[in-house]
Amino acid sequence: MVTFDLPGFITTFLAVMAALFVFAIGVGVLLVVTLYIIDITQTQHAIRRNFPVIGRLRYRLEHLGVFFRQYFSAMDREEMPFNRAQRAWVYRAAKNLDNTQPFGSTRDLRPPGTVLFTNAAFPALDTEPTAVEPLTIGPDCPQPYAASSFFNISAMSYGAISQPAVRALSRGARQASCWLNTGEGGLSPYHLEGGADLVFQIGTAKYGVCDQGGALDENKLRAVAAHSQVRLFEIKLSQGAKPGKGGILPAIKVTPEIATIRGIPVGRDSRSPNRHPDIADPAALLDFVARVRAITGKPTGFKLVIGDPRWFDDLCQTILRRGPASAPDFVTVDSADGGTGAAPMSLLDYVGLPIQESLPLVVDKLSEYGLRERIRVIASGKLINPGEVAWALCVGADFVNSARGFLFALGCIQSMQCDKNTCPAGITTHNPRLQRGLDPTDKAERVRHYAENLRREVEIITHACGAANPRQLRREHCRIVVSPGRSVPLDELYRPTSAPVHQTHTDDDCASIPAYQD
Repeated sequence: MVTFDLPGFITTFLAVMAALFVFAIGVGVLLVVTLYIIDITQTQHAIRRNFPVIGRLRYRLEHLGVFFRQYFSAMDREEMPFNRAQRAWVYRAAKNLDNTQPFGSTRDLRPPGTVLFTNAAFPALDTEPTAVEPLTIGPDCPQPYAASSFFNISAMSYGAISQPAVRALSRGARQASCWLNTGEGGLSPYHLEGGADLVFQIGTAKYGVCDQGGALDENKLRAVAAHSQVRLFEIKLSQGAKPGKGGILPAIKVTPEIATIRGIPVGRDSRSPNRHPDIADPAALLDFVARVRAITGKPTGFKLVIGDPRWFDDLCQTILRRGPASAPDFVTVDSADGGTGAAPMSLLDYVGLPIQESLPLVVDKLSEYGLRERIRVIASGKLINPGEVAWALCVGADFVNSARGFLFALGCIQSMQCDKNTCPAGITTHNPRLQRGLDPTDKAERVRHYAENLRREVEIITHACGAANPRQLRREHCRIVVSPGRSVPLDELYRPTSAPVHQTHTDDDCASIPAYQD
């Protein structure tokens, strides 16, 4: 019979634990001594040299400070780029939860620039509103696009975001009947997987449609256009977060698959030119638009962030000299506070006009030159909540795009790790361990709910203003605070816009679009 010696076991266990404790203390002391010697002898960091070992805590606390401020010190309306209230609305909308709030607004309604909507004395009844009809882009093209949603997914390339993120966005966009912009990183199988309508973006490097020298490869472009899901082509001139700077994809994110899709070397930084080498003036831009449209047969436009407004005058005058048919089918106006995976702070903070100034400018310029009915206007840049989207529609936008709003729908926590391949939500990383947390099926549902709930609340604002549907929002429905206690309507600050004109076009109208000439 075997007996268990409990006292002996306890004695042995305690002896082992004591030995491990002494060993750990010894290792800890050795580590501290080693770090002390390293810090006291190095010459690169003054804090570590003056305060060896302890000085290292500064760098760790600096890193953790972003997270501590987000959860413990920042008020609901204080954070940048998006405060907690803005993110919380998206999170709840994406989860299809009740978004009503008690007691009263936490938004300060007094600062200049605050947007207010003018409720009607007799708002539209819930039974009165009409459905939002599709709006056609490029009606004179061989393959026009009737877009059903006024709220869509902005440009995010495969590479900047992960495979499961692209798959979730593609599926969710299809479920929500909105479009998904591929971003400048080319067309991946994951964009096509969900069956969503796609906008193919042609960036300055022309990823996915370029030849060995970096010029446009017409055969590759035709191959992309052959996909029925690709409905629009967008030429990216500039991005709000980094105007005058091309895209940046760190080497750690350039996997073999991404390199193949883009046509670039594996494991090397991918940097786009700061502009299209073959587009140097308005005339060249219109030539390129006509070339892409002629090759693809699909509506073609461009994206930019407005700087000097006089450039847009030059563009409109060039269009009028050539004829309205030479115009792009749409213009996407990005905001100076738009999003990015990586950009220099000098561009993030100081270059370009925010959407609050640039959108009214573009809409009014197109109206001034008689081109507003010819060119659709898409607004983009930090428009993630219903009030912001409704404001853009009031100003005159036909559509609103959002990228970071949909990132929040995917689970983004604004950890500011987009360029480090360490995104904890699995969205902007190619680390399989981190991607594992992002389930495309579940997140696709959240994408759908976010888009649908945002559109629904924009409709609530619309009805309160007395209009039947969001496309009937006008500048008289919105006011801007100009000083504490005083606001003015948008149609006093800017000229009023007319209602969008829905025209019927025949196949014969396609002949009015000029063909590209070499």
